[in-house]
Formats: sequence, C-alpha cells, structure tokens
Amino acid sequence: MDDAAIIALYQRRDEQAIRETEAAYGALCNQIAYHITESREDAEECVSEGLLRLWNAIPPACPENLGGYFVTAVRNIALNRRAEAHAGRRGGGQTPLSYEELSPYIAAKDGTEQAVDRNALTDALRRFLAGLSADARAFFISRYWLALPVSEIAKQCGCSEGRVKMSLLRTRKKLRTSLEKEGFL
Repeated sequence: MDDAAIIALYQRRDEQAIRETEAAYGALCNQIAYHITESREDAEECVSEGLLRLWNAIPPACPENLGGYFVTAVRNIALNRRAEAHAGRRGGGQTPLSYEELSPYIAAKDGTEQAVDRNALTDALRRFLAGLSADARAFFISRYWLALPVSEIAKQCGCSEGRVKMSLLRTRKKLRTSLEKEGFL
C-alpha cells in the first residue's frame, strides 16, 4: 500500500492504517531505534510510541512523505529515551560514536550566546548534502541521521567497510570546509 492510501486510512480513523504503517516502515524504524537505544525492548516501544504519535497527528497533519515523517518521529523518541536512560551518567558517560565523530564540526547546544540560528545551520547542511554524490550522501545520512554502524552501512550498500569509513572521513572534512566558508565554524 502506498503512502497516500495509508494517510487516507489515518484520515478516516481506520485502525488498518497502523498495521499498514508498521508493515511498510516498522522494520526500518525498529532498526534505527535499536541502534540508538541499544535495546530491543526500547526499540519496540519507540516504534509503538511513534505509531501512536502518527495516529494523533493525522489528521490534521498530512505529511508528504509518511516514511520520513514516521522515521523522524521514531528517531526523536529513541534519542529522547537514550538521553533519559543516560541522564545520571552524563559527566562520565560516553556519547555514541556517530555523534562524537561529528562533534568537532557542529556547535554544541550549550553555547547560547554563540550558537548559530538553527534554521540557518539546517539550510547550510541541506545545501551541503545536496552537493554530495549519492553514495556519500547515503553513507553520511545512514551514519549520522540513522545512527547505523559502519558495518551495517557497508552491508546494506554492498561495499567494504573501508570504503564507507573513507567516504565518511572525506565528507566530514568537506563539511568542515563548507561550514567554515559559511561562517558557522
């Protein structure tokens, strides 16, 4: 079933919409949530909560891309759950490797006076991603948006881990240069 048909089910308040959404995007969202929370149970709960959010949001919302809308909701739920789980260990805890790799290139949330307008940074990142090759963009988004491990990205893309690692390294360097040119760093 395509996204438009599933959205129509949501708008009619037909519970089949939940089953169709889970069939279409549940496995992907479960995988993303698992890589963030590192817990199968938490990942399943994130997907369930994401489905509930969809049910409550549609209508009035009518997303153009149901998959993207759902993946983003589940990802945000998983990130919040991870933050809550590690709140007590913040000082000595370790950030996930994928976020640690990007930290030198993106300003921390803490510097309120020096923080760049979030929308301007978002636009700069979109322009940067649009200028990448399809492979580099897929590797970058899989690693830093979906938080997939390098081994999983390589497996899904049918290439070596070395190729993925090298592409990510080069892309991070290009990102730094791009953000420096635009005055973000």
